[in-house]
Amino acid sequence: MFGMHGDDENPAKLKETIRSWGTDLGFDAIGFAAAHVDHAEGDLNAWLAAGCHGEMDYMAAYGTEAGNKRALPALLVPGTCSIITARMNYRSTAADSSAALADGERAFVSRYALGRDYHKLLRARLQKLADRITDEVGSFACRVFTDSAPVMEVGLAQNSGLGWRGKHTLLLDRDAGSYFFLGEIFTDLALPPDTPVTDHCGSCTACIEACPTRAIVAPYRLDARLCVSYLGIELKGSIPEPLRPLLGNRIYGCDDCQLACPWNRFAPLTREADFAPRHGLDQARLTQLFAWEESDFNERLAGSPIRRIGFERWLRNIAVALGNAPSSAEAVSALRSRADHPSALVREHVAWALRRLGVDP
Repeated sequence: MFGMHGDDENPAKLKETIRSWGTDLGFDAIGFAAAHVDHAEGDLNAWLAAGCHGEMDYMAAYGTEAGNKRALPALLVPGTCSIITARMNYRSTAADSSAALADGERAFVSRYALGRDYHKLLRARLQKLADRITDEVGSFACRVFTDSAPVMEVGLAQNSGLGWRGKHTLLLDRDAGSYFFLGEIFTDLALPPDTPVTDHCGSCTACIEACPTRAIVAPYRLDARLCVSYLGIELKGSIPEPLRPLLGNRIYGCDDCQLACPWNRFAPLTREADFAPRHGLDQARLTQLFAWEESDFNERLAGSPIRRIGFERWLRNIAVALGNAPSSAEAVSALRSRADHPSALVREHVAWALRRLGVDP
């Protein structure tokens, strides 16, 4: 035992024990950060003022007179002294991404979304880690997060030595690249922070040049309104017409900036079987997925992050991809089958796709 909560005995030893427990629970790295994110509040406010968050109003919803809760963890969870950060790889043996993107008749789904929803898996593992700490040190205050609250995950992970923020704004590690999920435990335990790592992007601009919509408007600055992931997942309404051709066959998310990053060349495979592709989503044809009924969508994507966007946006995204696909009788027939869909949003994007294939709606 390390002593009951409140003792500051052996904090360094406790940290290493927590790292070991994290590895046992399937995490690929554990770090420790203080309860602040340097310079984050100013950067966040400037990003919000420029409107780069688009329709993601929740990004601006946590300002207080004392500051923004995203940048000041102790405002979000009073009493927070330290933050335990965790990283879990998700790269699977999915079909080659470049080949999928090059085949206009296939659907491309961001590789993080091919398997089960990571939110529940990571939260459950983080809670297990918190429970093991409780067994060791006694009761302590904590709260678990995984992309589910106003938490600046990349900034905290960077402060805890898990990587550096790449020019595409994602966290990067020299050995793991960027194909991983992040999670945190906010705690009132006094644990010494780890040392941040230095930036290793150098003069490379591969991610900026690879972005299909030029959403990385400057190094370390992303305009979400242009991002393919935002357009297909966060945007609830009509996708702006000038951007539709740039989406290609990407129906859920976009990995282009990660695919171009040299640090991802040797990114390790995940140890989690739940992150393996389900229902052949890594090789599915657009017409195949467009033929799904809402019951198919709900049943086959149960437990998938994709289900969060709903069937209407699923059809909207695939309609755009079919409009960008090579013209074929199969594509035209698929689109015409949805031309009278009850949703005006779906009908609009189907009509656009048919016109793009040279066919009257």
